[in-house]
Amino acid sequence: MKLEQFFIPSNQADARLEIVAAKPQHEGPNPTIVFNHGSTGRGHNKALYSRSVSPRVVADYFTARGWMVLFPQRRGRGKSSGDYGEGLASDGSGYSCDVEIAIAGFERAVDDVDAVVRHLRERSDVDQDRLVIGGVSRGGILSIAYAGMRPDTFRGAINFNGGWLGRGCPNHEIVNPSLFERGSPAGIPTLWLHGIHDQYYRIEHCRGNFERFLSAGGQGKFVAASMGHALMFKPALWKHYLDDYMDGIAVSQ
Repeated sequence: MKLEQFFIPSNQADARLEIVAAKPQHEGPNPTIVFNHGSTGRGHNKALYSRSVSPRVVADYFTARGWMVLFPQRRGRGKSSGDYGEGLASDGSGYSCDVEIAIAGFERAVDDVDAVVRHLRERSDVDQDRLVIGGVSRGGILSIAYAGMRPDTFRGAINFNGGWLGRGCPNHEIVNPSLFERGSPAGIPTLWLHGIHDQYYRIEHCRGNFERFLSAGGQGKFVAASMGHALMFKPALWKHYLDDYMDGIAVSQ
């Protein structure tokens, strides 16, 4: 596996997005997954903003299957330029619980994923017929929603412990299901992997989000695993589910 770092233009003239790419050993064009990072906990620790996120466990899993993984860092995160503004409160206290502010932060994230997809379309080493989107926490809900907001872009969407607002905000019961519902028009299989001891999202809330998604016409499988928000780092708990899912993606070509 080879790791590369590069920068692409965002949809804002004054900002560039960092992408860390994990490439399989063989030459492309490669099936490719865009894997989206989460938040920074409560959002009040600015030191966390500058950390680039490219989980080795995710890179190892997909490159072993012959897939390339792109880990984009949204504006103001990692080495990406611009201010980080995904729903932060104006007083610097962290993420706002206000519905309008939270949704505006989500829309900003969608804009950055649009820039990544535009970049994907320009790459000769990407198999344009085999694209998947995935992510963890905020990146998980972003991936499910984006697939429905931009149908016919991705063949699958993978959600690890997804949600936009945590249960510390009462409005998470409004924001999270409404955003997940945006993914329902995708018409593709999705996989939802949730820990039953998640400190941000109760498993009942996560199941409710999934049921709302299905009721709106979405397709998917929900898995409740014996872990918390760090589920992604325990592949023994999810690998066989993801193996079956990725095998199904390959068969549906």
